[in-house]
Amino acid sequence: MTEHAEGTFTVTAWDESTYEELDGKEKLTKASMTFAYAGDLEATGKSETVMFYREDGTAAYTGLERMVGRIGERSGSFVLRGEGAFENGAASTTWQVVDGSGSGDLRGLRGTGSAVAASGQPGGTFTLDYDLG
Repeated sequence: MTEHAEGTFTVTAWDESTYEELDGKEKLTKASMTFAYAGDLEATGKSETVMFYREDGTAAYTGLERMVGRIGERSGSFVLRGEGAFENGAASTTWQVVDGSGSGDLRGLRGTGSAVAASGQPGGTFTLDYDLG
């Protein structure tokens, strides 16, 4: 049975560096980030993400995030694969739980979700639809 989790997150650390300058203002960067999640999912997430910034300031990104915490009454960890874009003043990400990444009470976790954060804000909102096999 699919469960639904939602809540908020804050960015607690962000370390981003450019690894290649391209034409004009385009560039490739890598960011190490830490997030605090609250709501139906209470966890700390640590992410490694690569980004492509376009000349107009929009960006596309992809990365992996390891979550450690709890969903409902179950505790453990799992890994999310995220794909997203920064456009129109917001970062929008879609998530996929990486198969086989769940540990502890979250072993067998499967699911998809999304997160949105407006530019200049310390965090945003998320949803996660999941099954615990």
